Amino acid sequence: MTAAKTKLSIRGVTKHYGAVTALADATLELREGEFLTLLGPSGSGKTTLLMMVAGLVPPSSGEVWIDGKLATYAPPNKRDIGIVFQNYALFPHLTVRENIAFPLQMRRVAPAEIVQLPHVASRLPRELSGGQQQRIALARCMVYRPSIILMDEPLGALDRQLRDQMQLEIKELHGRLGITVLYVTHDQEEAMAMSDRICLMNNGRIEQIGTPQDLYFRPRSVFVAQFLGESNILDATVRQTGETMMLAGPGGMELRGCSDGAAAPGEAVKVIIRPERLRVLGEGEPAENVATGTLKETVFAGGITRYFVALPEGPVLSAKRLSPGAQKEPQLGDTVRLGWSAEHALVLRHRAAKT
Repeated sequence: MTAAKTKLSIRGVTKHYGAVTALADATLELREGEFLTLLGPSGSGKTTLLMMVAGLVPPSSGEVWIDGKLATYAPPNKRDIGIVFQNYALFPHLTVRENIAFPLQMRRVAPAEIVQLPHVASRLPRELSGGQQQRIALARCMVYRPSIILMDEPLGALDRQLRDQMQLEIKELHGRLGITVLYVTHDQEEAMAMSDRICLMNNGRIEQIGTPQDLYFRPRSVFVAQFLGESNILDATVRQTGETMMLAGPGGMELRGCSDGAAAPGEAVKVIIRPERLRVLGEGEPAENVATGTLKETVFAGGITRYFVALPEGPVLSAKRLSPGAQKEPQLGDTVRLGWSAEHALVLRHRAAKT
């Protein structure tokens, strides 16, 4: 099978604002037809990177290549890029039809080729809901089939229900039209639901690039594990290396885990376990790893119930499972045994993550 063509190549791009480094040595590739999300907290550099791809912010160093051509300092109108912003950026004095037709008219496309929207075509943007306005902004961007579509927090102004609906619509459009998308969001659930790959950023640097499954189940740093979903993080010391590592956990608790790389006996490490990987064990039920503690809190959230178990010497572990219904639940103050397998305990060394 032929590998997908590279649409965008960012090579060692850095951006300084005086003494402040907004982006440091960013390198990534976006393939044709791919949906790649730049994810991270405020100030992580994701919007700065997007604006450099758009040609709205020049890099301090590094290169931007689009469709195999050097575009580092090319003006925005020479990059064949469409942009969708959070605030819709529609022309308030133009109707829906005129807004969508505008980029086609600028490219001298015949009027007969302009998309028709009979139900709302004659309305002005102020007469539409937020969701309708964002749909018009998407249509205006997609109608002339740009090489790459950039989306900067396009759903940030919508309520939760409408955002979920728009996520599905954008994902369906991406799959049906085969468009190439570079998307920016700070919402982890949005990124995991929509993306082929995620580029997670922090403090102006790329922490990790991979599929949502890669970042969730195989994080390369504590930041990645904490930012994407919930994690139990235990301090431990390596006792024995191998495919399954033997470790000493809090209070001397014996642990087994899988390492992300070479670690030496005596080395201090972090052990990452997702809450859904922890099981509330029945009496006498075995597991590769067992932690015994006191149930401090139970949170019922419909189909899911969360348990917070305090270890005698160590942190409070969070476990998550399908709500048991009529099944007997442990009570606050009960002694609870939690179990998990070695393959679900990821051992991370104290080092900077690499992409």
